[in-house]
Amino acid sequence: MRSLHRIAGGILLAVGLLAAGADLAPHNYETQFREHANESPSRRFLLGTDPLGRDRFSRLLAASRTSLIGAPVAALAATAAAAAVGLAAGYYGGWVNEMATGITDLFLSLPWLFVLLTLRALLPLNVSSRASIAATFGMLAAIGWASGARVVRASVLNLLESEPILYARSYGCTNGRILCFHLLPNLRPVLSAQFWILVPVFLLSEANLGLLGLGVTEPMPSWGSMLSELQNYQRIPEAPWMLAPAVLIVIVIASLHFLVSGSRTWE
Repeated sequence: MRSLHRIAGGILLAVGLLAAGADLAPHNYETQFREHANESPSRRFLLGTDPLGRDRFSRLLAASRTSLIGAPVAALAATAAAAAVGLAAGYYGGWVNEMATGITDLFLSLPWLFVLLTLRALLPLNVSSRASIAATFGMLAAIGWASGARVVRASVLNLLESEPILYARSYGCTNGRILCFHLLPNLRPVLSAQFWILVPVFLLSEANLGLLGLGVTEPMPSWGSMLSELQNYQRIPEAPWMLAPAVLIVIVIASLHFLVSGSRTWE
């Protein structure tokens, strides 16, 4: 199992380094070589070119950077929101707990896939690439906190009966000190697990939005926007290198699973 973890970690490290070096790609991700449109892989274009003559390999590196930065940032924001809501609901109880629980249940009961598609479709399609990145991953963070908040609340309720918290209260510690220095550090395994669960979920969610043309806007690439080429599935047998983004997503998601599933993060 340890060797599997090392392999998974090595793969993620390699993909991360390639994404970090996207600016060193052979070509700019938006440069169009119209005379070389839809070319096969060659020494100049390692993964060929798309219908606009853009280098697929360079775009794949830039797409990896977009997705591998956006998904963890969104997961971190959602985890922070879950921690805040769960801590408040579990510690203060009363009307705070009732309101937080009601909002959490509401978020969990809504069909968020359709809501997400609707909200993203209502946004202007001519926004800048950076704005579309912020909107896409911001919406993912806004809807991804609810399940984590419920787990955090349950963990806080269990911790309130533990001896360290009872001792802290008996010594007259303020609520802020108990929350920040006694409860929050003990929630680190729970929050870490929630974060690593959300990262692949957000990666796949962005890929789904991009596949439908509702993700990151052109010319900025993301894994989802590159997957949209697969809608023309008749070309896949004659141009299998089009599958490179899909293969990379599968490799990254599988590596995340193998790296985290047996680690101490879940203990």
